[in-house]
Amino acid sequence: MSSHAPAGWFPDPFARHEHRYWDGSQWTEHVGSQGRQLVDAPIVAPPAPVVTQAAAGAPAQVLVQTPAANKKVQRQIQKLGVDDASRTGGGTLFTELVLVVNQKAKLFEKKAEYEVFNQLGHKVGGVREFGRSMSRLVVGRDSSTKRLQIVDALGQPVLTLTRPATMLKSRVVVMREDGTIVGQIAQENFGVMASMLGGRFNIRFRMESEGEILGTINAESWRAWDFSLQDPRGNEIGRITKTWAGLGKQSFTKADNYVLEMYRQLEDPLLTLVVSAALVVDTVLHQSSGDQRSR
Repeated sequence: MSSHAPAGWFPDPFARHEHRYWDGSQWTEHVGSQGRQLVDAPIVAPPAPVVTQAAAGAPAQVLVQTPAANKKVQRQIQKLGVDDASRTGGGTLFTELVLVVNQKAKLFEKKAEYEVFNQLGHKVGGVREFGRSMSRLVVGRDSSTKRLQIVDALGQPVLTLTRPATMLKSRVVVMREDGTIVGQIAQENFGVMASMLGGRFNIRFRMESEGEILGTINAESWRAWDFSLQDPRGNEIGRITKTWAGLGKQSFTKADNYVLEMYRQLEDPLLTLVVSAALVVDTVLHQSSGDQRSR
């Protein structure tokens, strides 16, 4: 068996976990068991092949199981110019430097739902809005309390994001599945008349944990479609960019697509806050900008 099998998730050949990620040349430390993503140092060995016999006397056919790649996602990445195989991570939400967030197209959207892919087009997670708040009767649907669940590639919950009902500024609380608070993403300004004032007051959010500001999310225009991610010193550490959803989606649905690009591997809790921001940019950050996205 060649050691150059395609990258993907496979049953852990060392029988310590349910799955382990193969990066195309070696086993990585990224593993999964019972829906939880863990880290466990591997023993170097190629993925075990699946051997099938087509018929008696026919040569054995070797098949390697690997997730199917989404070609549309690959085209998004190529068009944006951020495709770089050397930056491919471990195949999970928190080990990739590039994530593609695509909203599922619905003519009548009641609850937002998204799929998340890495730059190779492999699904690494998802986002689903859940619950219904009575606050919508007072402040309206867009300003009512929103709850979103972040799930991994196997559909298991990893984070819960809550945005309490808001009238002016929004705030998103990020919580792990075990109930611990990671931090929050809080709006700092209103973005009012930003386009008339040269973008000086474009909408801006801060990412903070335990009272410490870890970075900011800065809209690059009054439309709040593209964001610059910066550390507390103003250095850009990444970007969130809106991409073209396609003529059908763009014209007849509210589906939006975004790409998160991180320039380096971040550490928690900043990493979790940055990923969370990218996954709720359309549901919370963009819609909070006041732009009604006329189509």
